[in-house]
Amino acid sequence: MGVRPPSNGDDDEVDSIEFGIAAVDAVLRRSDLSFPASGDDVAAEIGHERIAYDAHGSTVALGEILAAVDREQFSSRQQLLNALHPEFEAYREEHSGGMVQQFRSLLPF
Repeated sequence: MGVRPPSNGDDDEVDSIEFGIAAVDAVLRRSDLSFPASGDDVAAEIGHERIAYDAHGSTVALGEILAAVDREQFSSRQQLLNALHPEFEAYREEHSGGMVQQFRSLLPF
């Protein structure tokens, strides 16, 4: 996932904030990890990486999310991302700031 940060009126190009699976995908593309890979391979290569799990930039170690996945082997990058997705969603819901924080995340400022 990714969202655009609020505009401050500049005409400069706006960067997006990557979080969740989009952030994991970016880390995977920069890593030397090859597939098929075991959960231990993934943890050793990128488990220490801090991944934003919401649009506010809150982070969690990828190894913590990976530990919740009930799979030991990943035949492709996409299979790993698919396995991580529900765990990131559950983590985000569990660690969100409640209704007020969710409402604020919808506002453009």
